[in-house]
Amino acid sequence: MSLFVPEFDDTVLVRDAEAEVVGGAPVAVKLLADSSASGGALSTVRVTLAEGADGARPHVHHNSAEMFYLLGGEAEVLSGDDVVTAGRGDLIIVPPDRPHAFAAAPGSTADLLIVITPGVERFEYFRHLQRIRLGEVAPESLLEVQELYDNHFLRSDAWDGRRR
Repeated sequence: MSLFVPEFDDTVLVRDAEAEVVGGAPVAVKLLADSSASGGALSTVRVTLAEGADGARPHVHHNSAEMFYLLGGEAEVLSGDDVVTAGRGDLIIVPPDRPHAFAAAPGSTADLLIVITPGVERFEYFRHLQRIRLGEVAPESLLEVQELYDNHFLRSDAWDGRRR
C-alpha cells in the first residue's frame, strides 16, 4: 500500500454560482475542483441526469478510485458485473481497474457528486464530451485521449442487459 500526500497550500472554495456547467438536459456536469486545485488529491464534479438518462458508459480508471454519492433521485451504477440501484444518500466507491458506469434509473432523475482520487485533470475531458455532443468532434476522438484522462472504455454484458 502506498500513501499519497497531496501538496497544496490554500483552501479550495468553489462557489456554486461560479462553477462552470458543461452540457444541459439530459446530462449536465458542474465542474467543481480539478486535480490541480487539490494538489492531485482529487477531482470532483456534480452530474445531473434527466429521467432515465445515461451518465457514462462502461469504463475503467487504472490509477484512481471513483466515488458516487447520490444527492437526489435514483441511479443505476455498474461495478464489475453488478448493477445496483442507489438512492438519495447512498454511496458507492469503485476501486481502480473495476469496470463501472452510471445512469439515472428508469423513471427517475439522478443528482450525483462524483469524486476521483487520486485526482486526474478531468475538466477538459468533460468539455471534450460536450464538443462531441455538439458535433464539433467525432465520438472516436475519445479513443485518442483515453490515456490522458485515465478513462478506458469497454463493453459490459451486465450493463447492456440491465434494461432488457
